Amino acid sequence: MKIIFIANNTIGSGMSGGDRIWINFIKYWENKIDINLICSEEAHNMLKREFAENGLESMTISDKKIPLEYLNIRNLFKYQIKRIFKGVKAVYSNLKIIKKSTFIYSASDFYPDLIPAFFAKIIYRKIKWIAGYYLIAPSPIGSKTPYKKNNRLKGLIYWMMQRLSLFIVKHFADYVFVTSEPDVKNFISKKLENSKIIIIKGGIYLQDSRDYINRTNIISVEKRKYDACFVGRFHVQKGILELIDIWNILNSKINNKKLAIIGDGELKEEIEDKINKYNLNKNIEIFGFLDGEDKYEIFRNSKMILHPAIFDSGGMAMAEGMAFGLPGISFDLEALKSYYPKGVLKITCFDLESFANTIIKLLEDSELYAKFSGEAYEYAKTWDWKVRADSIFHQLINNLI
Repeated sequence: MKIIFIANNTIGSGMSGGDRIWINFIKYWENKIDINLICSEEAHNMLKREFAENGLESMTISDKKIPLEYLNIRNLFKYQIKRIFKGVKAVYSNLKIIKKSTFIYSASDFYPDLIPAFFAKIIYRKIKWIAGYYLIAPSPIGSKTPYKKNNRLKGLIYWMMQRLSLFIVKHFADYVFVTSEPDVKNFISKKLENSKIIIIKGGIYLQDSRDYINRTNIISVEKRKYDACFVGRFHVQKGILELIDIWNILNSKINNKKLAIIGDGELKEEIEDKINKYNLNKNIEIFGFLDGEDKYEIFRNSKMILHPAIFDSGGMAMAEGMAFGLPGISFDLEALKSYYPKGVLKITCFDLESFANTIIKLLEDSELYAKFSGEAYEYAKTWDWKVRADSIFHQLINNLI
């Protein structure tokens, strides 16, 4: 059997959850199925950074690297259209492979990934299209929208674009990969029954974490440098701006508490402005994108991990920290109820004061900390990438029988 991956939308050097998913599918499926890849130059660089691409049967670079790390709305449209055409052209040039393939997988719901896969499905109906659809955008209209005023235009554009992509996926895809149970209902149709909508969640490199823990000295909780850490893209979805507000509230109640931030993204300048406004430069340290042992060292030196997303379908980053016994704190989003049932304290959406108070409680209550730390460590054991990737592959194959 053969599968074609399309990762044509990737821009910049940062890695999203969707990127981690397709890269690890390639990593853990390469001995089970012949893999072909159509991707942007950035996606290719990301794959090389994570592991050697020797397991690929073939690879087509659809488009060269885009010089802009973060795109404004005008450039976003420009490069989306360019990448759509480049992706369709790459699919057309690989028709011989497509006609020999069992599956084609679009890595995201963004059109540079989705449209080329849809095109392949139209011209060769026998291929099984797997649509990766890892976030349902909330409506930007109404008083309960999570978007701030300055982000509503982007939110509106994304939400409107998803109306069409949802329709295409529901009526033409053979499988849909989602990250949480609440998203399943959005895709059920005459073509897509429950068994064809597969919950992915993601995974962590559990053995790497364990190896790092075993060969480094464990730092006692009270001696750790950072009171909390955050890992994620600097995007409105992840609640990174709210996190700075939370840390300001926290430090107004308890002085000199330190936060480590791992990540990068379009909101970097806005984050830095907010840190300066609150005079938190000595309390918050931004590391940029880190991976592997550099990231593990921050976990080793932190007391808890924070995931203040204001809308989300899951998120793997918190599980990485939980593998180090870090209890988590998040808002009580619907998707996270099943995604993180243990090891995480859930806060009423979007009570920043309560979030700050819960951090303080976790820092001061050793019994509460020990309870959630133990739960986090045990729950993280269920997140091993190899086990999860194998399980998902078997679900696909069983659906073919």
